[in-house]
Amino acid sequence: MLRFFLRRLSHAVIVVCGVAVLVFSLIHLIPGDPVEVMLGEAAQPADLQALRHALGLDQALHIQFWRYLQGLAHLDLGNSLHSRRPVLDMLLERLPATLELTAAALLLAISVALPLGVIAALRKNSGWDRGAMAFAMLGVSVPSFWMGPVLILVFAVWLGWLPVSGRDGISSLLLPAITLGLGMAAILARMVRSALLDTLNEDYIRTARAKGLPMRTVVWRHALRNALLPVITLLGLQLGALLGGAVITETVFAWPGIGLLVVESIQRRDYPVVQACVLFISIAYVLVNTLTDLVYAQVDPRVRLGEFS
Repeated sequence: MLRFFLRRLSHAVIVVCGVAVLVFSLIHLIPGDPVEVMLGEAAQPADLQALRHALGLDQALHIQFWRYLQGLAHLDLGNSLHSRRPVLDMLLERLPATLELTAAALLLAISVALPLGVIAALRKNSGWDRGAMAFAMLGVSVPSFWMGPVLILVFAVWLGWLPVSGRDGISSLLLPAITLGLGMAAILARMVRSALLDTLNEDYIRTARAKGLPMRTVVWRHALRNALLPVITLLGLQLGALLGGAVITETVFAWPGIGLLVVESIQRRDYPVVQACVLFISIAYVLVNTLTDLVYAQVDPRVRLGEFS
């Protein structure tokens, strides 16, 4: 276990370092000058040059990159070019909102997808199956940038039941959580159905049913546990995306999380904040994928950690 964890940790460090180099390179290729964004197009050249010098943007790229790496080595993400606040403080302020939205969307997705996928698999080619797969197809096909405004129009504007945007209690959490959770539930439901159908055709399932075990026991204690491996893989990828910040959904609902911070920082050409947000997203993906591998061994005893090396 320790050897596997250390190997995975070394791979994660390499990936994060590669992301840091790539993000720094790409962010400086974005058209636009952050100083002009801050001072406006009518600013005098002398003022622009003075601010560039104060922010260190007049230095060569390799010098800026070296300073960036030094900051990372000391867990210093720098200061925002726009607000001059520490970037780490800005991330920590937005992180609880992203975690809250992630937990709500994930809970909704699992609560809908698991029973829906199981019912569709047990009643294959029935009305339940066709209805579940129709829901899954609709959820996969409808993009969040369309579903979000439609939910706002129906439940906030027409009915007046829920707030349009912001983060003010459970009522403001429902619409963005539904927007994210339904799409994820549709994908997971299809995966649960497909994996469970394959597992139900295995010999050990037939043997368990031949011994007279109740169907509920066969499904929940034997078939579903072995069918969860591909579901866990997909769930890990989806969770990594949510932890990284659902950019579109947070922007539509003005949800003050990491995703909205990324959009605001890109518009302002705030290099340090964008770099820090992308690094956070990459670290979230790496950690979730590593934890997914560790969960494999707990879900299916046949899996050995050495197989993932």
